Amino acid sequence: MEKKLAVVALGGNALLRGDQSGTIDEQEQNTTETLENLVFLIREGYDLVITHGNGPQVGNILMRNDAGEQMYSIAQMPVDICVADSQGGIGYMIERMFRNVLNKHGINKNVVCIVTSIIVNINDPAFSDPQKRIGKIYNKNEADDLALRKGWIFREEIKNVNGYRRVVPSPVPIDIMNQKIIRDLARKGNIVIAAGGGGVPVYIDDKKDVRPAEAVIDKDLASSLLASQIGADEFYILTDVPYIYINYKKPNQEIKEFLNYADALKYLNEGQFAKGSMQPKIEACLNFIKQGGKLSVITEAFKLADKKYGSKITMEYEDDRR
Repeated sequence: MEKKLAVVALGGNALLRGDQSGTIDEQEQNTTETLENLVFLIREGYDLVITHGNGPQVGNILMRNDAGEQMYSIAQMPVDICVADSQGGIGYMIERMFRNVLNKHGINKNVVCIVTSIIVNINDPAFSDPQKRIGKIYNKNEADDLALRKGWIFREEIKNVNGYRRVVPSPVPIDIMNQKIIRDLARKGNIVIAAGGGGVPVYIDDKKDVRPAEAVIDKDLASSLLASQIGADEFYILTDVPYIYINYKKPNQEIKEFLNYADALKYLNEGQFAKGSMQPKIEACLNFIKQGGKLSVITEAFKLADKKYGSKITMEYEDDRR
């Protein structure tokens, strides 16, 4: 009997805690602690594909870009190269830490990282309405100068500090490059790290050439698409809360441990989930279930092995299938 195949998306505090400065020691420790929680899936016979976010790391790469240009006249690299840089660096860290975790537990498995390009539609409406904030915060004069010289688009930051940040499109992912290789490697028992940071955004031009897109892709939507395209049975999103909640942080807050597709979609359409945090995760889980996936789970990394935690989304409730 073929093993179950699971895609596990590392996010939230899996790699970097909100109160940390982001040193390599901190990231390696966090990564090791997170990966320890995946050992039980291997013990239960799962084949694994791991995806991850890159928010803090790619932001730092972009700021190094800025500093290098301003101080040393080093040519800046475009967003797609920065995303690829983050995939390589974070993927290497996950691979090395996981090899050490497996060695500790006496498990002999290969771990391989694939820098993954993900195809988007260059006519996606997101390209005419960029919303994703990236890089450092500039003052108005700096933002105006960069907009004039580089054609960048800026939006005002009003949440925590005054200033302006560059915004880029966040198009919907439509296809995963090398998906068959990712599946084949995983199905042969290798642990595969892929689609990091939402993948490197590319599009196919009229000549069928692969072209870079100045954009970023939502990591949860990209992970969900990968899970569907490689025929995964289960899709896990590891974040910084143990459950899905409705009426979050209100007096009538309620845990939703089990959800069927229809109820999860209803809560989504009611606006129960915040746009910048839980909404894309719910959308990703629903997309996976709609495409034939058996189970989506959202939980904390440290609760994953304890099956009494985590919110589970299926097409129908267990009782409905009896």
